[in-house]
Formats: sequence, structure tokens, C-alpha cells
Amino acid sequence: MAEYLASIFGTEKDKVNCSFYFKIGACRHGDRCSRLHNKPTFSQTIVLLNLYRNPQNTAQTADGSHCHVSDVEVQEHYDNFFEEVFTELQENSGGRRMQSGL
Repeated sequence: MAEYLASIFGTEKDKVNCSFYFKIGACRHGDRCSRLHNKPTFSQTIVLLNLYRNPQNTAQTADGSHCHVSDVEVQEHYDNFFEEVFTELQENSGGRRMQSGL
């Protein structure tokens, strides 16, 4: 029995542990997932939740209604954000170790 359980750990057949979370460290269901998310006790990865605010989700006029933001403006906003964050992290956290895929 133990051999069988060990062989299915982290796979689709595992009904206890989330295989999606096991493979990539995230789950599309988040906290609503019915399976366990085994979080590592340490990692070389940092998670910065809610760091980026998409202007399509947050743009409002003075009266509180939502503004339309073009795809070009959204891409420009993201590119500026990415460049600023990447540069800041590179300068302040030992850029030698950083990968280009922030």
C-alpha cells in the first residue's frame, strides 16, 4: 500500500494532494481547492502578491464609473512597471543572481 501511495504522490491520481500545485507551486483554485497544497518550508523564490495593478481593472473616472484603457496603454503601463521593478531589484538585491524572467 505504501508503495502505491508513493507512486501516485503529486499525480492526477492523488486525491489528497493537489498535483497542479505540486508541479508549479500555484493552483488556479487557490484557497478554494479541495486538495492539499504542501508549501515548502524554504524557497529561493519570493512571491510579491498584488504588486502590479492592471489599469484595466482600476481605471475610474471622477464619478466612479470605469474608463476604457486601450491595449496599447495597458502594454505600455506593464512595460514601464516591469522595467522599474526589474531595475530596482537588480540594483538592490545582488543583480548577479537575477534571471531576466522576473
